[in-house]
Amino acid sequence: MLHSLHVPTTFSLSSPQNLNPLSLASPSSPSPYPPLILQFRTAPRENLRYLKTLGIIHPKTRLYKFPSPITLEQIVSTVDFLKSKGFSDSDFPRLAFLVPKLFSPHFDPNNVVPVFEFLTFELSASLDESKRLILRCPEILFSNVEYCLRPTLNYLREIGIQKLNRPSNLNAYLLNTRVDKLDERMRFLRCIGLPCEDSARICARFPAIFRYSLESNLIPKYEYLVGEMKRDVVELNGFPQYFGYSLEKRIVPRHLHLKQRNVKVPLQRLLLLGDEKFYAKWK
Repeated sequence: MLHSLHVPTTFSLSSPQNLNPLSLASPSSPSPYPPLILQFRTAPRENLRYLKTLGIIHPKTRLYKFPSPITLEQIVSTVDFLKSKGFSDSDFPRLAFLVPKLFSPHFDPNNVVPVFEFLTFELSASLDESKRLILRCPEILFSNVEYCLRPTLNYLREIGIQKLNRPSNLNAYLLNTRVDKLDERMRFLRCIGLPCEDSARICARFPAIFRYSLESNLIPKYEYLVGEMKRDVVELNGFPQYFGYSLEKRIVPRHLHLKQRNVKVPLQRLLLLGDEKFYAKWK
């Protein structure tokens, strides 16, 4: 950090005996001499103490591992940049833990300016919303706007997902996921027999589906739905949240419980009720 002190030079340096106090130029008089600018650089020790309080440098870091004075200046500049974007002191420990490269000597804040502009002008996020989205997924700062963020935003909006500027873990994850990975879930839904429009509608109603693994979540639940439960995939149109419930702890036990009683109910009634109400209703 640099601090400047402006020392005006508004009088002529003549010999002491000829110096007349009344001849000193008034503050409004133009001076033929340029002002003296004295710059004071913040001491490395002060920068180090400051970065320790923010959690960017661990308090127990050994002396020989301390960054150089130049590196400390660069990190402080990054901190100042992030603070200008709404981040507070309490946010830096999380950032330092999740993305330590953000505070490396090789990081240039100018490289992430396009991300902040994207969040503001294309996502229509406020300064606070942008900050909170980044805190939920700091890696978004290192995503390419042209090849990742913008195509992903357009894809999600096309299938009907709105209000992506709201800071949530899911929205942050979605924005930072490439289109080809998102589209795997859409292709899965089409492959199990759902039309393109229905697949898009399911994803729009239950966007958390994009976070689920095909192999360990979506495929086993689909196979149980049509194989053991003897249900049609069309039922997913009415209750796509089916994929959000545990197969072992909720879907299978409740299906078997009703099967033993020769009862069949819609997916929503099967899964929405809490355990106490569900088992009280069908004893």
